[in-house]
Amino acid sequence: MKSITFSDHHKIYRNRILSPGESVGKGLTPEAAKDLGLPEGIAVAASLIDAHAGGLGVIGADVKGHNLPCENQPITSRVAMICGTSSCHMGVSETPIFVPGVWGPYFSAMVPGLWLNEGGQSATGKLIDHVVRGHVAFPELQAKAAASAHSIYTYLNSHLDLIKKSLPVGFLTVDLHVWPDFHGNRSPLTDLTLKGMVVGLTLSQGLDELALIYLATIQAIALGTRHILETMQAAGHHINTLFLCGGLSKNPLFVQMHADITGKPVVLSKEAEAVLVGAAILGACASGDFASIQEAMAKMGKVGRVVQPNHEHKRFYDKKYKVFLKLVEHQREYRSIMDSFRSGVM
Repeated sequence: MKSITFSDHHKIYRNRILSPGESVGKGLTPEAAKDLGLPEGIAVAASLIDAHAGGLGVIGADVKGHNLPCENQPITSRVAMICGTSSCHMGVSETPIFVPGVWGPYFSAMVPGLWLNEGGQSATGKLIDHVVRGHVAFPELQAKAAASAHSIYTYLNSHLDLIKKSLPVGFLTVDLHVWPDFHGNRSPLTDLTLKGMVVGLTLSQGLDELALIYLATIQAIALGTRHILETMQAAGHHINTLFLCGGLSKNPLFVQMHADITGKPVVLSKEAEAVLVGAAILGACASGDFASIQEAMAKMGKVGRVVQPNHEHKRFYDKKYKVFLKLVEHQREYRSIMDSFRSGVM
């Protein structure tokens, strides 16, 4: 294959770069209009990847009257989290901020005129599924959830409420800790060789133990989010509110753990499919309905529910976070011990 030079790129793409939401060319071509059953010439917007469209769909919502710390603050005080099979953590800034282990800064990559940093976790929803479905008690869970006409995760959340007794649910994992990098670490350590860890297992294999490892896994993901946010803040971001969307944001336990462990309120979108809202925002700007992406986000993004952190649980989660950071420190120590063996035989 012929290699493509910078000069070739310039000839192909010319020198005009469109920001998200700008109208492309003369709109929909006759051929595309015929195939899609839409009017010829209808506005076509410069697009975004799915996660960035989800970020647009939530991060700029008008929060007046919701008693949030980001009210009357710039959008740079917010982080959008897209939580699904994996998770993305997207924060914007007015000037470029270089964050160790976090992608970017990219100018106008999500919100025109602002710089984007994007952290991420390689496996979140996938990890929860892996842990739950791989447990020996999963068939029992599946049968009981089906009998109660609930999803397995709704059933697990209810079961945790049953076994917690007088304790807050989160405190059930005082002796059970998970390091969640079963698929390596994307942010903020950027180490694909890291592995998952579980500390505190017993011989018990019942539904109670499945519920506990499920809870500990969700907490580990939230602790990973805290790790990313603290790294972003140490580099110069000022973040006080999380905006969540995606499949995992429909799980109330996942949302509450993120609020409690980060100590920040979580805003959920009124529209469940925030990526579609983001795409609609782009189209509305391309068609001229709004003068800017920021205006469109404020008008079209709607706050659904706000989840506040339980600040009285802060001491517990601060302790859990210390254990969390010790887990990866110890894993690297174990690897160092074994590296002397590897170098001799491999």
